[in-house]
Amino acid sequence: MEVSRRRAPPRPQRPAAPLPLLAYLLALAAPGRGADEPVWRSEQAIGAIAASRADGVFVASGSCLDQLDYSLEHRLSRLYRDRAGNCTEPVSLAPPARPRPGSSFSKLLLPYREGAADPGGLLLTGWTFDRGACEVRPLGNLSLSSLRNGTEVVSCHPQGSTAGVVYRAGNGWYLAVAATYVLPEPETASRCNPAASDRDTAIAIKNTEGRSLATKELGRLKLSGGAGSLHFVDAFLWNGSVYFPYYRYNYTSGVATDPPSMARIAQSTVVQFQGQAALVCGRGRHLLLSSSLVEALGVWAGVFSAATEEGTARRSPATTALCLFRMSEIQARAKSCNWDFEPTEHNCKEEKPENVQPIASSTLIHSDLTSVYGTVVMNRTVLFLGTGDGQLLKVILGENLTSNCPEVIYEIKEETPVFYKLVPHPKKNIYIYLTAGKEVRRIRVANCSKHESCVACLAAADPHCGWCHALQRCTFKDDCVQSESSENWLDILSGAKKCPQIHISHRSREKTTVTLVGSPSLWHSECVVKSVDSGRELCKARSPPNETCTCSVPARAPHKDVLVVNVTFSFGSWHLSKRFDFTTCSSLRECPGCVRTGCAWCNRESRCIHPFTACRSSDDNRNRQEPCPVAGDKHAPSKTAGAGQLKEKARNRTNPGVQVFSIEPQKISTLGKSNVIVTGANFTQASDIVMILKGTSTCDKDVVQVRHVLNDTHLKFSLPSSRKEMKDVCVQFDGGDCASLGPLSYIALPHCSLVYPATTWVSGGQNITIMGRNFDVIDNLIISHELKGNINVSEYCVATHCWFLAPSLKGSKVRTNVTVKLRVQDTYLDCGTLQYLEDPRFTGYRADAEVDTELEVKILKENDNFNISKKDIEITLFHGENKQLNCSFENITRNQDLTTILCKIKGIRTASSIASSSKKVRVRLGYLELYVKQESVLSNWYYLIVFAVLFLLVIFVAVVVTKHKSKELSRKQSQQLELLESELRKEIRDGFAELQMDKLDVVDSFGTVPFLDYKHFALRTFFPESGGFTHIFTEDMHNRDANNKNESLMALDALICNKSFLVTVIHTLEKQKNFSVKDRCLFASFLTIVLQTKLVYLTSILEVLTRDLMEQSSNMQPKLMLRRTESVVEKLLTNWMSVCLSGFLRETVGEPFYLLVTTLNQKINKGPVDVITCKALYTLNEDWLLWQVPEFSTVALNVVFEKIPENESADVCRSIAVNVLDCDTIGQAKEKIFQAFLSKNGSPYGLQLNEICLELQVGTRQKELLDIDSSSVILEDGITKLNTIGHYEISNGSTIKVFKKIANFTSDVEYSDDHCHLILPDSEALQDVQGKRHRGKHKFKVKEMYLTKLLSTKVAIHSVLEKLFRSIWSLPNSRAPFAIKYFFDFLDAQAENKKITDPDVVHIWKTNSLPLRFWVNILKNPQFVFDIKKTPHIDGCLSVIAQAFMDAFSLAEQPLGKEAPTNKLLYAKDIPTYKEEVKSYYKAIRDLPPLSASEMEEFLTQESKKHENEFNEEVALTEIYKYIVKYFDEILNKLERERGLEEAQKQLLHVKVLFEEKRKCKWM
Repeated sequence: MEVSRRRAPPRPQRPAAPLPLLAYLLALAAPGRGADEPVWRSEQAIGAIAASRADGVFVASGSCLDQLDYSLEHRLSRLYRDRAGNCTEPVSLAPPARPRPGSSFSKLLLPYREGAADPGGLLLTGWTFDRGACEVRPLGNLSLSSLRNGTEVVSCHPQGSTAGVVYRAGNGWYLAVAATYVLPEPETASRCNPAASDRDTAIAIKNTEGRSLATKELGRLKLSGGAGSLHFVDAFLWNGSVYFPYYRYNYTSGVATDPPSMARIAQSTVVQFQGQAALVCGRGRHLLLSSSLVEALGVWAGVFSAATEEGTARRSPATTALCLFRMSEIQARAKSCNWDFEPTEHNCKEEKPENVQPIASSTLIHSDLTSVYGTVVMNRTVLFLGTGDGQLLKVILGENLTSNCPEVIYEIKEETPVFYKLVPHPKKNIYIYLTAGKEVRRIRVANCSKHESCVACLAAADPHCGWCHALQRCTFKDDCVQSESSENWLDILSGAKKCPQIHISHRSREKTTVTLVGSPSLWHSECVVKSVDSGRELCKARSPPNETCTCSVPARAPHKDVLVVNVTFSFGSWHLSKRFDFTTCSSLRECPGCVRTGCAWCNRESRCIHPFTACRSSDDNRNRQEPCPVAGDKHAPSKTAGAGQLKEKARNRTNPGVQVFSIEPQKISTLGKSNVIVTGANFTQASDIVMILKGTSTCDKDVVQVRHVLNDTHLKFSLPSSRKEMKDVCVQFDGGDCASLGPLSYIALPHCSLVYPATTWVSGGQNITIMGRNFDVIDNLIISHELKGNINVSEYCVATHCWFLAPSLKGSKVRTNVTVKLRVQDTYLDCGTLQYLEDPRFTGYRADAEVDTELEVKILKENDNFNISKKDIEITLFHGENKQLNCSFENITRNQDLTTILCKIKGIRTASSIASSSKKVRVRLGYLELYVKQESVLSNWYYLIVFAVLFLLVIFVAVVVTKHKSKELSRKQSQQLELLESELRKEIRDGFAELQMDKLDVVDSFGTVPFLDYKHFALRTFFPESGGFTHIFTEDMHNRDANNKNESLMALDALICNKSFLVTVIHTLEKQKNFSVKDRCLFASFLTIVLQTKLVYLTSILEVLTRDLMEQSSNMQPKLMLRRTESVVEKLLTNWMSVCLSGFLRETVGEPFYLLVTTLNQKINKGPVDVITCKALYTLNEDWLLWQVPEFSTVALNVVFEKIPENESADVCRSIAVNVLDCDTIGQAKEKIFQAFLSKNGSPYGLQLNEICLELQVGTRQKELLDIDSSSVILEDGITKLNTIGHYEISNGSTIKVFKKIANFTSDVEYSDDHCHLILPDSEALQDVQGKRHRGKHKFKVKEMYLTKLLSTKVAIHSVLEKLFRSIWSLPNSRAPFAIKYFFDFLDAQAENKKITDPDVVHIWKTNSLPLRFWVNILKNPQFVFDIKKTPHIDGCLSVIAQAFMDAFSLAEQPLGKEAPTNKLLYAKDIPTYKEEVKSYYKAIRDLPPLSASEMEEFLTQESKKHENEFNEEVALTEIYKYIVKYFDEILNKLERERGLEEAQKQLLHVKVLFEEKRKCKWM
């Protein structure tokens, strides 16, 4: 039957498997597909795991605790319990030999209070640290500090046990904890010492809500005297009691002598012991490995184990078992006696606890179980079992709690033992968390998809799986669309009989009916019967309402020729189809087989006929064509070979003469084994020989017929494939008793981790080692060569290692790789590659006799990549007349040129004579045999003669060479002088020509000037170095409620408006020693912001403070006034000028200033600029002159811009011609291309520089351009030279494409001292050294040759610069700005008042107040005025311009000589002209009519209104108050001494009270 979606193309028919083994292997492979399940890997072995209902999964490993999300893909938080940033275990914990209990530093991990109100869910953790500390933390975040903690709560020994549970009793939450507090062994007793009162404690109850968990326990249950050490496995709640499963355990020997027990206490606020009972799970299984309560069923499940020796030496198929106990029986049999604990009162005479027997039908015996978790799904009990070889098994109990054969639902590839605790997903019951070693996996609880049909899906009886009609496959219920609809979802409660199946029935002689049985009453359906051969429809019908479609085919003669039909039933979006083949109808002899194929059975004639024909007899009543009863679907056959499934029955026959001794091998892979040999005696006397394999107790036995009786003592069997497990094997003769052969282990296929050495020589014979696991099931080892095919090699293997000799590949090409393969049955596994290289080459040997009884032989070999070991090499020395001595290998030493193999011959008498008479050495390396000759040894006289001749020859050659070099040096020096002279002439001529002819194309129209708004302009001038204050005042003030200003700030604002108070405060602050210059500037700026809307008042304050400053300066040097920013008034004057002149700056000076900066940039970029040091050929500042300039030329590029969403305007020109220099880096080229786009289109491109890439297009090829790539030049000292346009050999007219970077594209390089562009980024001295080192690579350069470039740059910007200067010191419309006129008149008036007759003093005052305090600050910082970025080079050039500007205002004449700085010399001719213009400027201002008070007040009032709501004055007031409160006592004392300020003193005290009240209320 074929099922598919209607809209999907029909699936091809699945081919039959060629072998039954293939189908079984596919079934075995199903669990392995879980490899894509999410995995969390920790740094250390995992010691505890828990899942909360809302806050993720908690995993403790080493000394760390991680909080993960449910998918295990993200870590939400982490707790470092021992040392911050380190999860390493304080003491290394070796994994114990299973089934001994493991060791861990984490002892408890208990989420509780989940879903409760504040403080919400909590996590209780217990650690061995701090003598068994316990902590309570919020579940939401582990990084938060613990709420409560205490010591001596859990076991402080890593190998000691702890089990606990948190429960609610009364109005609080309590922890019931059982632990192994004391270990009797001396080596562990010293690790931690609990208090004396805790040494005999076994179980205690603690209040988790107390201030400390270390408070006195609410009662404790003590150990009895002879209990020894108890190992507690679990703790759980059931029916009002707390249960602790445990067992007596000797931690030294690993032995447990008594069955495990279950202790019971009341679920109360105090300890009330309610008894203990023994748990019996088979003989000898005294260890309890894992525990799980199936609460819905009232059943407890435990994994029990017998003690084994280390490894698996004594492990048997019955070592471990799963046993289930009824909790009601445990509760009834638990008695409070003095066995393991000391009860408060007891009255019993039994010597031992009463045994509780398990539920026999559910007991499951297995060789290596480690863990169990049980749950109830759809009234079916489901148990998940972990194994020691990394398997997760699933057991489904029947209605009478009978265990079925476990299904393997997941296998860990590394075969790591599964952790003792399996944790279910708290939200989705389709997942379970599987822990093993350092890993946690989220596993699906069923492999539903492996069931390909509805019948197979439901017959599997897995409550997690069901058949989804909409998807037509076996799925989880949550994965099925509209699974809530009973018509769309079939689960195991529906049964396989509900699966829809197509049936053909022959109900009468006239017609054959096609129906659908087993289906629920589905929606409207259609059915079609079609001939596959002809495509003709035989029948088509639609269903009546609420009924299933039925199709009838008439029994006509033409229809009997139809051999194959296809029947299709369609339901909405899906359809069900089945193909019937009638070609074999007549050959079928049995009714069931006939009806199953769709044929018809004639009862009376007992024959099978075509369904579209009738039986021969016409007596319909006695010879009707009827279907016979059909047996149910047969499921997959059991894994039985030969005789089939063995049925257990009583057998009394025995064959006493036949004996069995052993089976070989005792380990086979899961693929089975075709040649297993059984040894014994008298095998030829027996017949009917079968082998019986019994694994897991609830699974069927395998019965295998003997394959061949080899002789009287040997039998040969072929064992079938199976899952990983250990099985009991016995052989049965003639139906008698089965003779045991012991255990046989099915293990996983081999896995290789390393082939060593990985290279060998072509002659072969080297010892090769393979490391991995499960090598003891290998049939043979194969070397696979591309030309020679598969080569079988002889190997010796143990479980984790294989050794073999590399075969010879003589005749193959050198440097060939072969694949190492392992053959297991008919399966070949790749194990790695082995590289063959050319045979080693030996150059000679030396024999030295240091003592007469020992001879050292050193064999010299060319260096190669071989790893030669002692096992690979055999050395023999030949001496005398064919005498041989074996040389014992010592070591191999690799030198720069040769490799030396050292061997020694010991136990001889005449070592010296043997050395002198030695002739050759035979070296055997594997299959390679070589004879090495001795290095020639000549006499000392020969060396002396040769040395003397060579010495004389060297002297003669040296004399000849010296004379020749001297002549050559003289010639080269002359050439170099001529070249230097020529270079100097060329550079000077070029500089002169450029100075006279160069013309800079200044762009007159440069678009809109990017002025900053007033707010940012003011803040950058107020706080030039305190960028942190800028954002404080830039919030939007337009929506602020003026009435919302708090009372304390309003009071302070009113107090500041008291002129006497404010002046007194300023003078008092300035007298404080720790009121620094920075504090004075900040205070002045804060005051300017507060009084921004009260400029009239601010101006009056400025006048008063300036007069006071003049009083201070007049006593000493009046010319120094306002020269430095050392007082509040000087910074206040700068801010006042900035506020009052902002309009003049924007309207008159801004445009020429922006033109100057633009022109200067244009000139600088016209020549080379070193991108590392920012030095340029064209500059105004000698310190920024690039004098090590190489030759350069202009390259014209055709740049094509890619269309981007950020710039989709239709009128944008996307193909632009751009000129760059061949010495420009790619980054510099990007900047010029961007600037060209802006100039061409008047708008930017839309992307940032770091968001684009350049690509050179040459024909159909593209080349990405980068500053650094694989082709970059690296100099001798490791410095990388940045790529330039010339580096890529880009010529004129080349096309460059600009496109947007894609994700993960090459990022821009951060340049460091390891990069260079035009000059090396080192000091001048080092550059000279480098010049010598790289002689011939750079032409000789002299810095002074390029000083003309300074003049060239000056000439280029001269007209723009003069326009700027004259815009500053000119009077447009014969009117000076109000602020300048007002303040200059104020200075003139003060000079007259003070009777200062020297005009130079007033000139200096004016210069210090306006050009020095304002204009120079603007000229050096264009970023204060415009939205541009100032480069270090532009800063250096503007410093020269600012110096020239100030020299124009200076009265002093500065005589300049030839040694004067170039920065002074550059504008030396222009300064006198500028000085005259400045004097005229000052005179014109003085001659203007004075401003009236009303005019100035009106101007200041208008300016104040402009700046309303620009700044957050409350912040400035708060900052001013901080200064006042810092020096409050000094200010208060000053106010007390001054007359008329009593009211201000009261107001100040009132302001302080208001601020203090605010601080108490936490409003500030």
